[in-house]
Amino acid sequence: MAEQNYLERWKERKAIAEKKRQQPQTFGETLISWVKTFFGALLIVMIINGVAVASFVVPTGSMENTVMAGDFLFVNKFIFGPSTPQIVPFINMPLPFFKAPGLRDPQQGDVIVFIYPGNKNEVEASRFEYYLKRCVAAAGDELKIVNKRVYVNGKEYAVPEHANVDMNRIAMEGSYSQMFPEGAPYTPDNYGPIRVPKKGDKIALSAENYEQWAMFIRREGHQVGTDGTNILVDGKLTGTYIVERDYCFGMGDNRDNSADSRFWGFIPYDNVVGKPIMVYWSWPVREPGVEDYSIIEKLGMVRWGRIGNLID
Repeated sequence: MAEQNYLERWKERKAIAEKKRQQPQTFGETLISWVKTFFGALLIVMIINGVAVASFVVPTGSMENTVMAGDFLFVNKFIFGPSTPQIVPFINMPLPFFKAPGLRDPQQGDVIVFIYPGNKNEVEASRFEYYLKRCVAAAGDELKIVNKRVYVNGKEYAVPEHANVDMNRIAMEGSYSQMFPEGAPYTPDNYGPIRVPKKGDKIALSAENYEQWAMFIRREGHQVGTDGTNILVDGKLTGTYIVERDYCFGMGDNRDNSADSRFWGFIPYDNVVGKPIMVYWSWPVREPGVEDYSIIEKLGMVRWGRIGNLID
């Protein structure tokens, strides 16, 4: 008898719930349901975007012809370390994030997507942006550019297969003030030698090289100053600074038209987000500051031949 009563009560509750489910929702209930669905989907997208595969749109031509402005890329984020969501999708608002160890560190030749570290005179970038460059030198490497030929640890690094480089167009003078680090007598085509910082490196500091290393030290989170003779880091007199992170040096494959590590500095491994895999969509975009094509114009200019191209 008890089991029968329990079964009847269960059937009654089920019938009431079914009747309630079939009743039209109020506007408030519909709105709450929609909001839950939207934010649930947004959370899933953010998790996938942080952990495994992300989408990246190439904004400029600095990597032509390996990738083109207007290419849409799938990016492997797992290889250099999955992370908690770094931005809120659609509004591009940065979030504090945690990055787990990756399968490996960036290597020479990798095309990388990374969080822009800022202009050479900025401790932090004025706004959150993803950049795309090629890693030409890793932490601990010595880099030198002679008449556009790149040498790493004394060995010439060949021009990438699809790169856009005019080897006869050499900038010999007049570019010193634009270059990184501050005060170094470099040009885009004759640069270095310079060592890409590696965690644990000891940098000898002096009044002569203070300007070259001051911003680097500030980016690592320290206060640095000089009275013209002595160097102080976090208020303590010192002649040595020990590097706290690993870095790489990024350059665009379109070297004559690329703002890269030659101009704004080293890329922390922590900033490297992932490695592009392939182009899944492509159409032209105009340079920043110029009115873009309309959607109708773009649909007529889809670069079908680029879709499916692997990035190397």
